[in-house]
Amino acid sequence: MPFPRNLELNKIEAVIFDLDGTLLNSLEDIAESMNEALAHFGLPPHSLDDYKYMVGNGLRPLVERALPPAKRNPSLLDQVEQQLRLIYQQRWDQKTRLYPEIPELLDKLTGRQLSLNILSNKPHEYTVVVAEKFLRRWSFDVILGQKKELPKKPAPDGAWLVAKTLNIKCEQIVFLGDTEIDIETAHRAGMRPVGVEWGFRTSEELRQAGAAVVLRHPLELLKWLAL
Repeated sequence: MPFPRNLELNKIEAVIFDLDGTLLNSLEDIAESMNEALAHFGLPPHSLDDYKYMVGNGLRPLVERALPPAKRNPSLLDQVEQQLRLIYQQRWDQKTRLYPEIPELLDKLTGRQLSLNILSNKPHEYTVVVAEKFLRRWSFDVILGQKKELPKKPAPDGAWLVAKTLNIKCEQIVFLGDTEIDIETAHRAGMRPVGVEWGFRTSEELRQAGAAVVLRHPLELLKWLAL
């Protein structure tokens, strides 16, 4: 599905990427860390496929979804979240990798002088560390994770902050993400919503959420932008 012609794609000046499920395949490290935290409290684990629908909203919602409904009291949630943070800090990069074609895409976008940015619901301190580990080859103008003072996606505040920092109009920014949360964020921020099907959701879910296009492979973005 191409972008509508009236979007004037030649005026795109920046791309905002989601992190987990879009740039990085981090699901195994997240899932194994969460399962280890659950096991510490004698709670049952979940499958890797289950975690595709638990991630995306930040750390606390992940913990809430992973706990059995009868166990979701504030005290246990706090304890499990703390345990998850301790475990994830030790193993966050064991299996996490860039998706295929992502390096080539970032090279091409950099060569076209488009501004590269990251907006994630992962805690900000983790977002920065992860980006430094896996994405330091490229220059990102803004790297922003979840902060207490900033509403998380799908609230548009983070996307607006990126646009304001860049001094670029929202309609000149493509928002690339793998979940309906990213697509909704793009719509609410007035940006161009692009879904990716190599992440944690299906192409049908992304289209239903309102993605202008759903990419099968990262380099397809260049074709849709006519770069």
